[in-house]
Amino acid sequence: MKSAGRIVHNLFADLPTLTSGEFFEELVVCRDVRIERILSSDQPESVLYDQEQDEWVCLLQGEARLWIAGDEVELRAGDHLLIPAHTPHQVLDTSREPPCLWLAVHIHPHER
Repeated sequence: MKSAGRIVHNLFADLPTLTSGEFFEELVVCRDVRIERILSSDQPESVLYDQEQDEWVCLLQGEARLWIAGDEVELRAGDHLLIPAHTPHQVLDTSREPPCLWLAVHIHPHER
């Protein structure tokens, strides 16, 4: 869709159907920031993340349970949190209906 000469996108449009794992789509890269849309199936991969960048995540739809540095965190649609760099974290469970849709903002260390 176009609005005033700009292309407008919708975070809920064109979502793939997943039976397992997650789908990552890069939306914006600007200097030290990367924004992505993530769709999780109800069978997410068991990956332990320990990233060099801070990550702010917002759960747009669904319910999820995360493990973050030894604590379990439950999220519902609209919940968001900041995961500081080098904080081990993992997605434990995600809902089937609706599937979990996330917006993630990765804030990379500034290169000097």
